[in-house]
Amino acid sequence: MATYVIHLDAAYLCGPVTVNAAPAASRSYSSGTQKVTLIPGDGIGPEISAAVQKIFTAANVPIEWEAVDVTPVRGADGKFGIPQAAIDSVNTNKIGLKGPLMTPVGKGHRSLNLALRKEFNLLEGYKTLYDDVDVVTIRENTEGEYSGIEHEIVDGVVQSIKLITEEASKRVAEYAFQYAKNNNRKKVTVVHKANIMRMSDGLFLRCVRDMAQKFPEIQFEEKYLDTVCLNMVQNPGKYDVLVMPNLYGDILSDMCAGLVGGLGLTPSGNMGLNGALFESVHGTAPDIAGKDLANPTALLLSAVMMLRHMKLNTHADKIERAAFETIKESKYLTGDLGGRAKCSEFTNEICAKL
Repeated sequence: MATYVIHLDAAYLCGPVTVNAAPAASRSYSSGTQKVTLIPGDGIGPEISAAVQKIFTAANVPIEWEAVDVTPVRGADGKFGIPQAAIDSVNTNKIGLKGPLMTPVGKGHRSLNLALRKEFNLLEGYKTLYDDVDVVTIRENTEGEYSGIEHEIVDGVVQSIKLITEEASKRVAEYAFQYAKNNNRKKVTVVHKANIMRMSDGLFLRCVRDMAQKFPEIQFEEKYLDTVCLNMVQNPGKYDVLVMPNLYGDILSDMCAGLVGGLGLTPSGNMGLNGALFESVHGTAPDIAGKDLANPTALLLSAVMMLRHMKLNTHADKIERAAFETIKESKYLTGDLGGRAKCSEFTNEICAKL
């Protein structure tokens, strides 16, 4: 059982869409030791990153970690951004693993996650969820309500602009149908509210409709967001591949995660023309940071996805089996999964199975 959430970045707008293939700028990862950028992150990030590293060592994965710091630095324009050393590392290695990041509060700061996606032209890849849910959610990743275009018209009145472009909509639509075709998926559902937002969602809907004509072998349907939310909690088997604008994908993906145990089990990958960055989608959990209580599963499974992207499938399968067996046995579950095990105990049990 798996749920995949794919979020397309508007920056991913040049060149053909190729699903299940490495981005144009990436290396070949089929043999030899490969260097991987590691962004440990904030809060529980360093702990779960260390857990992944330990498990990879136990599994004899042929990679070398290059840890980098992404603590924002102030640029000449007064705005904060990603340190150049981190940018250079990802640009050189073309592959990375990222723990959760916390955006600093204050003028000039912006979401580090969004900054990373834009810096490396990434589309947020698939999140995998478990039990009898098998849904792929594909989300445009930089437009819509998250375009960041906001201003105060007069005192007490704020306007936020929902940006939808034909180019980005066509790209995410093409990706959705190509993904379905390449992965033996039978149906694509476009999720929208064009009945209310006739121009913005209407444009997105038209682009997906047009793309559906080019893939007659794939079933196509149109559903309102509220209808999909209702059906998802009642019968997620109704859906196969969902494609939607930014905000809807953000909400739906987390809702799906809740159906199968929460974000602590939900991995994610961001693929783009400039490389790939895999990450856990949960927060930094500062309340348990440094207490050996964190669940490393989401980051570990993100790392497993990374290995498959690198074509290290044997190592990926071995680690995934060990993780699933550990969870199934329920002897070493962390607190969020109803157990009492520490992060280190959960990690050690996976290593023992390897």
